Formats: sequence, C-alpha cells, structure tokens
Amino acid sequence: MPDKTAHLDPRRAEPFSAWLRGLALAGGIILFAMSALVVANVTLRGVADTSVTGVFDLVKIGAAMCVFLFLPLCQARRGNIMVDTFTSSLPANIRLSLDALWDLVYAGVIAFIAVAMLQGAREQFASHVQTTQLAVPIWPFNLLAALLLFVLSAVSIATALRLLTARR
Repeated sequence: MPDKTAHLDPRRAEPFSAWLRGLALAGGIILFAMSALVVANVTLRGVADTSVTGVFDLVKIGAAMCVFLFLPLCQARRGNIMVDTFTSSLPANIRLSLDALWDLVYAGVIAFIAVAMLQGAREQFASHVQTTQLAVPIWPFNLLAALLLFVLSAVSIATALRLLTARR
C-alpha cells in the first residue's frame, strides 16, 4: 500500500509560507545583530575596559523575538519535536489523524498563551514597565510576541487541516 503522506512536502507548507519565511528571515537578522552586539561588547571589554550600554536588555528582547519569529515557519514545515514511538506502526490514516489532533491542541494552547500575553502587554503598558538598563518600554515586544503566537496558532490549524485532507 502506498504511503499517503508522501505528497506532504514541508517546503511548500502553506499558501502564506513566503510570508512565514520572511518572519524567520527577520528572526535571523535579529540573531545576527545580537551576535555582532555580543562580539562588540566582549571586544570592548577586553580592549577598552568598557561595554555596550544595555547589551543585556537588547539580547533578552532579541532572543525572545527570534523564538517567536521562527516558530510559525517551524510549525508550517512540521519541524517541531514529535514523539512517534507509539504511533509509527499505525496505519497512515490514523497517524495523520492523531497528528492533526495534536496540531489542533497545540493551536488552542498557543492561542491561550497569546491571549495571556496580550493581557500582560496591556498591563505593562498601563504600569509603564521598562527594561532595566535602557528604560525601553516592554509592552510593544510582548504585543508583537502575542501577535506572532496568534500567527503560530493559525499555522497550527492550517497544518492540521493539511494533515486531515492528506488522509483521503
């Protein structure tokens, strides 16, 4: 019997995969900039006994943004960690159905977290929470992270639908 999952090419994941690649590229640019910032900071400490002001704030924010920018493409390509020890011997239809179910559960959990992050961003805005060294407001970054989590949730629903249509 032919494998019903053979046509699921993760590289052409979703109709909006070019947009997701753009998000991941933005994450890569931020990651590169953070790396350059850390190298500059270490170099300045070694050579001139000084440092880049706010490097810790910038790296914390940048690292978080990278994660949220990378996750939607990772999900679209089904690159998240999966444990298939118990399901690998099941028929393809059942495996696809279970994978789709877990994608939907993931979408729900991520949407819940996104709503909580929106609430957190609103509270941070109201209380003027800022970073320690640079005194930059934190709420815009949490708002962006929440929006990216909603994107991740939508991508998870799309991957579940793709798996369900592949069953046929």
